[in-house]
Parts: sequence; C-alpha cells; structure tokens
Amino acid sequence: MPPKKKNSELSTKEELSKLDKDGLIAKIIQLEAHNLQLKNIISKNFSEASKKDEREHKNKLDFSKCHFRRVLLRILYFGWDYNGLAVQEDTNQTIEHHLFHALTKSCLIQSREMSGYHRCGRTDKGVSSFGQVISISLRSKFPPSEQSTQDSIDNEMQYCKILNRLLPKDIKAVAWMPIPEDMPEYSARFDCKKRQYKYYFPRSNLDIQAMLGGCARLIGCNDYRNLCKMDVGNGVLQFTREIISAHVLPVHSCDVEEPTSMYYLNIEGNAFLWHQIRCIMGLLLLIGEGKESPEVITELLDVEKCPRKPQYNMALDLPLNLFHCSYDLPDGCKWVYKKQEISEVLTQLQSEWTIHNIKTTMIHDVINELEAKYSELCESETTDTDGNKREKDRVIAYTECLLQGVKSRVYKPLLKRDTCSSLEERIEHYRKKRKIADPAEDVNSK
Repeated sequence: MPPKKKNSELSTKEELSKLDKDGLIAKIIQLEAHNLQLKNIISKNFSEASKKDEREHKNKLDFSKCHFRRVLLRILYFGWDYNGLAVQEDTNQTIEHHLFHALTKSCLIQSREMSGYHRCGRTDKGVSSFGQVISISLRSKFPPSEQSTQDSIDNEMQYCKILNRLLPKDIKAVAWMPIPEDMPEYSARFDCKKRQYKYYFPRSNLDIQAMLGGCARLIGCNDYRNLCKMDVGNGVLQFTREIISAHVLPVHSCDVEEPTSMYYLNIEGNAFLWHQIRCIMGLLLLIGEGKESPEVITELLDVEKCPRKPQYNMALDLPLNLFHCSYDLPDGCKWVYKKQEISEVLTQLQSEWTIHNIKTTMIHDVINELEAKYSELCESETTDTDGNKREKDRVIAYTECLLQGVKSRVYKPLLKRDTCSSLEERIEHYRKKRKIADPAEDVNSK
C-alpha cells in the first residue's frame, strides 16, 4: 500500500489522471470544503481587524485638545544587553526604542518629532546610566496657566509609574522635574553643566597610586584628540574639553587591599568626546599594570609634540556608567519622586542584585578552591621555602579582560608604537569624500 500523502503536498497531473470518476468527485468536494474553510477564516480575521481599527480610531486621543508640560525626566538603565541609547535602523534593541514605545503607547507624547526631545548623554553599546536625563514635553492634566503651582505638581500624572509599567525591567523612569514656563527651550543636552561618569574595576594587582598620578594629569582644559576616538566623519573637528575632576576610589573604604576589592574611576567634566572615558581608562590600566608611567598622559595631551594618536586598546564598555548630570535651575525646580514607585524600583533592583551576587559568590568560591590547589602545585615544584615563590606564582588576572583587542606577548611602549592618522589627515580624507565641508569654503561663506 503506497504511503499516505501529506496534506501540504500537491497532486500532480499524472496522479489525478489515474483517479476514476468517484475519486475525482471526492477530490473536488474536499477542495471546495477546504476553500470554504479558508474563506471563513479570512472573513473572520478581516472582521476582527476592522473592529479593532474602529475601536482604536474611536479611542484615539485628540492631542490638539491636550495640555503639555515641559519636564526633565531621569532615566535609569543597565545597558549591558542593549546596542546603546540612540535609536538605530537595524535593531530595536536600544534604550530609546523602548523608551519611545512606552511614551507613545501611554499617549504621553504624540510622536518623538513633536515632543521636543533632547538627551543629556548618548551612551554607547553596553554602557549603563543611573543618571541619564532627557528633556521632553509630556501630556499634562493641567493647562499651562496652572502648571507652576505646587498643587498641579503634586497631582500631576504619575509619569514614572505610567512609563515603568511599559518599560523593560532594566530600564526605569526614576523621577521628573518641571521646567519653568518661561524656559521653553531648556535642553537636557545643551544646558547640562556637568556630567559625572563612573568606571568600575577590581583592584587585581594594579598600582592605585600610579593610576592616581595619571588622573591628576587629566584635569584641566586640554585637547583630548589622543584620548578619544576622533569622530571627524560626523563633523567633530574640535577636541578641546574640560575635565573638572578625576579620581580612583574604592567602592568600600574598609575593603581596599584584596585583588577582588572593587574600585572605580570617578570622572567629571562639562562634556566628553566619543569613547573618551574608555580610552582614558585603557591608559590608566596600562599605568596601573606598570607598563606605562603616569607621565604618558602628559605626553599624549601635548598635541604639538604628539600629533598622532598611538595605537592602543580602549577599556571594555560594560563597567562604564553615566552616573549623574547636573543642572542650574531656579530653586523652586525640584525632582519629583513618588514613594510607591521608588519602592517598586528598589524591589526590582534588589532582586537583580541577589541573582548577580549569588553568581559572583559562587565564582569566588571556585576561585578560592582552585587558588589553594594552584599554590600547592607551585610549592611542590620548588625547594624555595621563604614564601616568595608562592606569592610570585599566584595568578592575579582580574583586569586582563577589561582591555579590549589582541595583546602582544612583548609589550611595546605607547610612544614607540605605530600611530593613527593625524586630525589634519582625517579632515582632508573626509573633505575629499565630501562628508564634511572644506574649511576654506566655510571661511569664505561667513
């Protein structure tokens, strides 16, 4: 008996020609029944879609009748699993994609284009923020004439609660601040006075004092073209910025000497260049490892003496955090926090901490066990009993993963390495491609 044909298979002309009259009639009846079933399914789906469209049209908010309030909104996010803050054409896995999905679905805005949106800092792939700030116009319960009263602020729509019900668990709105009515052009980006970043890392076997020496040389108003990734193709031709402060500090002051003791680079400035902090951290790690002296920072900041950036690896993205953004606003402008919403965010964060800390503790337990075994093996291979050999052979490589790129077996000092193109060469390259204007043409046009 021939195998039964699957429904998804089509009959061939030869197969149909072998059927008798009754077989053909049965085949036609079967096909007509199948067609009728498909028509019913299509009709039902079309009807449901039409009803859905009618409901959506009926319930669609008329934004022309709405009031809007200009606000600053503080956003917290862990960027480890995202491709950066900014919306991208080839992926939905960005912070802004999820943020604007929540803003539009909740009808707090009509569209991004009509919301007057500005962001304080454009964080890259893998980078987090505990203090990202955006400026935006959100739908309000109160007309502009009443928005300056404390009563309207206390009883305004609960922006954070509304957004957090729609945002992923690793992106949260924490607080909002009303912008005075007489400051409609106030921008989270252009009116930010200071940005504070933190970069977290384990002490490992780093020389913290040497790293502090490198930090001291960063402070001031300098040309940081050799301590960033030059974004000439996007029209960035000026690389002078001001770093207000830079320190390496322990996360816990009582735990500072162990290889697993956590530290962070705390750096503040008015603005930062593309990958500037990750390049700075890459240099500080080399200084902490004893491969470079703190003076290398001074050498690289002297763009007359060192016009081309040496080729070196920047630090990993994951530990970097836009921690705080500072603004000068009238005394009456304060961040609005809601107790219940903060409680829910804290509950979520504490759960995340529990899971990650359990993993960390388990890994640390394995490290302790294997370190003990490794020490035994080292002792069995030597007759030296003064204890120095054991310490020397101890594996301390906690920060090796923080420097990206291939590591050469023989270290070559930074100032003796191959260099990248100079700023002038990059400008000429992009000018020929007509991606940036000819500086001479700009001067003539002014």
